[in-house]
Amino acid sequence: MAPTSDVLDTPRIALISTHGYVAAQPPLGAADTGGQVVYVLELAKKLGQLGHKVDIYTRRFEEQPEFDTVDDNVRVIRIPCGGPDFIPKEYLHRHLGEWNEKALRYIKREGLTYLFINSHYWDAGVAGQRLSEALGVPHIHTPHSLGLWKKRQMETDYPERADKFEQEFNFKERIQHELIVYRSCQLVIATTPIQLDMLTADYGLPQNRVHMIPPGYDDNRFYPVSESSRQMVRQRFGFEGRTVLALGRLATNKGYDLLIDAFSVLAQRVPDARLRLALGGESLDAQEEAILTQLKQQVADLGIVDKVEFTGFIPDEDLPDMYRAADLFVLSSRYEPFGMTAIEAMASGTPTIVTIHGGLFRAISYGRHALYADPFDKEDLGITMMKPLKHARLYGRLSRMGAHKARSLFTWTGIAQQLVALVEGRPVAQALEESDWAEPWNDGD
Repeated sequence: MAPTSDVLDTPRIALISTHGYVAAQPPLGAADTGGQVVYVLELAKKLGQLGHKVDIYTRRFEEQPEFDTVDDNVRVIRIPCGGPDFIPKEYLHRHLGEWNEKALRYIKREGLTYLFINSHYWDAGVAGQRLSEALGVPHIHTPHSLGLWKKRQMETDYPERADKFEQEFNFKERIQHELIVYRSCQLVIATTPIQLDMLTADYGLPQNRVHMIPPGYDDNRFYPVSESSRQMVRQRFGFEGRTVLALGRLATNKGYDLLIDAFSVLAQRVPDARLRLALGGESLDAQEEAILTQLKQQVADLGIVDKVEFTGFIPDEDLPDMYRAADLFVLSSRYEPFGMTAIEAMASGTPTIVTIHGGLFRAISYGRHALYADPFDKEDLGITMMKPLKHARLYGRLSRMGAHKARSLFTWTGIAQQLVALVEGRPVAQALEESDWAEPWNDGD
């Protein structure tokens, strides 16, 4: 993987993330636009700070501009394919042959040379592998989620809908393409221990072809504040009572309905408990509107309308303070490859509860860094939410040690350094020792 001399003169990296609305200021919460877009942008900015020029390649549609400047070292380059309309990520790969040809012509015309290509999610993996082979450049792929895992989880959670999954999620084609990409690229980056296990056991990759680097967060934005500052933020946002927060895209897999059921258990035991659901983007499509309507009806049926508030989209500049204002943050997903929102909440000093159907819970010590529960068991999640609200010592420990854990493992600078070191063949600083991902009870207070 030794770079050529011209790359050494001007080290340039290509990141590929083809689906959704990738932009310097992305409309988070819009269709197919969430944590992965944040991941790619933050990684790009840190790679730029390490002395690289970074081009983020994505798809151009809906009259978007061809270029978008992120900062002095990072730009977004949009390559059109498949017409002017939005295309869901499950079917975008069918148009990526066109995308690749146009991307190659652009790269050749501009005389660009890349140290390596890092693609994100399986659709971009298809594009990245083709570019890699055409340019003779190493290809590093970051899946973010795995088709086999999602398929098994969906079949377990919704057996009555199993006959519709293929049409909705295109699992057969996705898994076929995943296998090709994973076995063809130089290296696959898992973001959680569960992914690492599945890539070797289920996808058959040799261990030397897979490395784990977790997602990161911006420690310049997400950090704890004093209690007096927190109370000022609560007043600004109109928080009352002991507030449980959840936020993210309006998608079924996020488990907001499970959280509402569990909150009804909490509300019986903590009368001043309130639930804030900051869901969706700046505008909602028909499917998202339908999910939101169902959630509001569920709240009404449970008789807790006066305790639950749907606040809608949170502007990016308000996000850190929103975490700080909450008394508790809950990640209740049916499945979650990692859970960036939970890391951001922990980093902000907010006690956090994470789903056991994901990767993050294996990185934390229960009762020290965070708590975890099964969102499919409303009593388990409801009682778990009650614990830090009832016990001040536990609340204080989770706030303090959760922020410490986030700072020690999940900053973007360390993640960018690990990625470059892997490609250049240098020893990788093991930010995640085996003990960090050990069974949580092994970690003392």
